[in-house]
Amino acid sequence: MGAAGRDFHVFNTVFRDDPGSRVVAFTAAQIPGIDDRTYPPELAGPAYPDGIPIRPEAEIEQLIEAHAVDEVVFAYSDLPHVEVMHVASRVLAAGADFTLVGPKATMLESTRPVVAVVASRTGCGKSQTSRVVAGVLRAAGLRVAWVRHPMPYGDLAAMAVQRFASRADLAAAALTVEELEEYERPVDDGFVVWAGVDYEAILHRAEAECDVVLWDGGNNDFAFFRPDLTITVVDALRPGHETTYHPGEVNLRTADVVVINKVDAAAPGALVAIREAIAQRCRPGVAVVEAASEVSLADGPPIAGARVLVVEDGPSLTHGGLAGGAGLAAARAGHAEVIDPRPYAVGSLAAVFERFGQLGPVLPAMGYSPEQVADLRATVRAARPEVVLAGTPIDLASVLDGDVPVRRVRYELRELGSPTLAEVLAPCVAAWSGSSGEGEGDGG
Repeated sequence: MGAAGRDFHVFNTVFRDDPGSRVVAFTAAQIPGIDDRTYPPELAGPAYPDGIPIRPEAEIEQLIEAHAVDEVVFAYSDLPHVEVMHVASRVLAAGADFTLVGPKATMLESTRPVVAVVASRTGCGKSQTSRVVAGVLRAAGLRVAWVRHPMPYGDLAAMAVQRFASRADLAAAALTVEELEEYERPVDDGFVVWAGVDYEAILHRAEAECDVVLWDGGNNDFAFFRPDLTITVVDALRPGHETTYHPGEVNLRTADVVVINKVDAAAPGALVAIREAIAQRCRPGVAVVEAASEVSLADGPPIAGARVLVVEDGPSLTHGGLAGGAGLAAARAGHAEVIDPRPYAVGSLAAVFERFGQLGPVLPAMGYSPEQVADLRATVRAARPEVVLAGTPIDLASVLDGDVPVRRVRYELRELGSPTLAEVLAPCVAAWSGSSGEGEGDGG
């Protein structure tokens, strides 16, 4: 059971070459339009010459009955603990065992040091944190291979190993909006980004070009590579979530460093609760970095009093359960008239608002398919904003391809006090700098 990410990785690392197992299907959840496909034989291996079907999660009971399934493996992220057990109850009632495969069985060993940036929930600030970490490593003269958690929404065989070093590479891959949200900024900053489906092959390729591997996690999943240092980001605006979501609590319990983000906007009681959770569930001596998610607005037409449509990062709003993000904060601080996009939502965007009732007056930047991008453009046109505020990390103006001016909202991690990430990383950087320079190539 998966969502086009960990499910494939668990299969590749645990089941693909296991003669004692026969995988009959994957089930898809969370991401629209990724079911009714096939995990291709090129990736599934010689035991699966026809590949493996991918079906909607709603069919799980029928699949168990039709194939006399003995075991169902749960392999996706960012569900409340209670929802995971509801899924388990469905599986058990249908007659199969329910399994969670952990880090030991699925983490690949690297020949290079690995820093993993993971989180307790989607939208905590992993990307901001990864940018700081990558900057610290590069400033020390270390070549960084930036490996992103998978988002295999297209041709799975064609995207088995992806390497992005330029905007031209991104354009040639015909990526979704969600992929661009994660890849565009690091590439613009001069890093080489790796992603895809076969993470053993990805790791071998990346190792040849780097001194350090930076694992940039997705949702609240744990890393695919065994880390030398795990940095777990938690959200001060969502106290309690760090211990009530799967597998975010795993990340908290295995953290070497915890970054408490957005502390400037949090209630004092929230910080107390999060620090108590860290003390109770983390290993002794874990370093705690406090930070703010600092918002800045790019130049453009004035927004005070203007009709503004706010477009935010899609996964943070959907999987992450947020009502709004940096764009909405910037709009309110700038005294804009914020347009509620719900009456104007078209097609799949209307369905998103129906499914995620927590959404505030913001438009998620959904673009998992060309059809959904068309719905996004149509929704923006129907709302007739004077300015679009883009809280998504991508160059939204190029996606919308319209006449409405777009002002980008940037957010960066601003560390508060000590320790900082640079201070925490200093012993590792010193050790890794002494052993660097053995690889080949000219990666980021």
